[in-house]
Amino acid sequence: MSARNFGWLGVFRLGLVQASLGAIVVLTTSTLNRVMVVELALPALLPGLLLALHYLVQISRPRMGHGSDLGQRRTPWIIGGMFTLALGGWLAALATVWMGSNSAAGIALALVAYSLIGLGVAASGTSLLVLLATRLAPERRAAAATTVWIMMIAGFVVTAGVAGSLLDPYTPTRLLWVAGGVALAAVGVTTLALLGLEGPGQAPSPVTGAPAPMAFKAALAAAWAEPRARRFTIFVFVSMLAFSMQDLVLEPFAGLVFSLSPGATTRLSGLQHGGALLGMLLAAAAGSRWAGRQWGTLRGWTVWGCVASALALGGLVCAGLVGPTWPLRANVFVLGLSTGAFSIAAIASMMGLAGAAGDGHEGVRMGLWGAAQAIAFALGGLLGSAASDLMRWLLTDVGLAYSLVFFVDAALFVWAARLASRVEPARVARPAVFLAQLERAP
Repeated sequence: MSARNFGWLGVFRLGLVQASLGAIVVLTTSTLNRVMVVELALPALLPGLLLALHYLVQISRPRMGHGSDLGQRRTPWIIGGMFTLALGGWLAALATVWMGSNSAAGIALALVAYSLIGLGVAASGTSLLVLLATRLAPERRAAAATTVWIMMIAGFVVTAGVAGSLLDPYTPTRLLWVAGGVALAAVGVTTLALLGLEGPGQAPSPVTGAPAPMAFKAALAAAWAEPRARRFTIFVFVSMLAFSMQDLVLEPFAGLVFSLSPGATTRLSGLQHGGALLGMLLAAAAGSRWAGRQWGTLRGWTVWGCVASALALGGLVCAGLVGPTWPLRANVFVLGLSTGAFSIAAIASMMGLAGAAGDGHEGVRMGLWGAAQAIAFALGGLLGSAASDLMRWLLTDVGLAYSLVFFVDAALFVWAARLASRVEPARVARPAVFLAQLERAP
């Protein structure tokens, strides 16, 4: 029996899972970050390194994806990953509280906690994307990716607002209760959302022409040997490196060059996120046919989204040279619009490419691309911050120093656009192709 494609209700239910994942992650990236730096007066480098650790641990994504490939069941991996993520999130809160009385023991526990967070995101996030990729019609992928990511952002917003109100006035005990509540709610919502959604698993069979299961190393090597998968992996790394490099640089740039207050730079960041949301909504039309018209292709939206991002960063290069007279708010909004459009188109392309070969290794490919993204995120913030510090140390002109960093970032987006243009769109192969491949195999 063939697997049933998801309708919009199924997409919404998976969006609830993504929102639950985001709810736990936002506690570690914002709330615990702030408590370490402000309430505990610890170096800001500490939460930065812990967040980098949780990204680096996600190099395990291909292994997680391969595990879900073997049984052709994604639900156990999503729920298991969410349990691991929830445990890691609560232990991270406990470690933060412990740092107040015993910093060495607290940091040691935090290393364990953030490793669990990375493993949980790797298992849950990878399998969720594979489930979407294998159960969606091609014309729905961009819109579904937009829906799921908007719901994740909603998870960020709701959790930040509710947790923030419950944490006032701050006490260590209150932090543990709030973190525990968020963790339990995330696991509960995930379990209910997935109940009966996937249905029974289907192991690959000779009837469909799918090859026998491979060992992980062989499956990973086979995925990397595919020119299209390899090119897309490099594209994901370069584009996400460019995306994350500007993330930690923009607000300090606005404060130092444009003399904006902390509140004003926060609002500027909000404007960028608003542009990204609009870009996501626009890219949802990619590959769709509305009113008798084809609204572009996923590859087209990805390529031109990268080009537009490079142009917007070129505007920031000019902003550093010109100074306060530059229309910074409009420039930042266009940057958000461009990055939002390219990222959703890239995710939808990822869904199509993961299962295009039809060989039952969707999880390995999705994991490979997720690992490339995670490593890029871990390096991007660090390289962006380090490059801006280095340029400011070498040059007396702060605006010129930041302009050079934005120039490098724009060049990375141009490179990403070139890489994306060389990735062939996904085409679903026929079973006969796989049977022929099996007959030629030694």
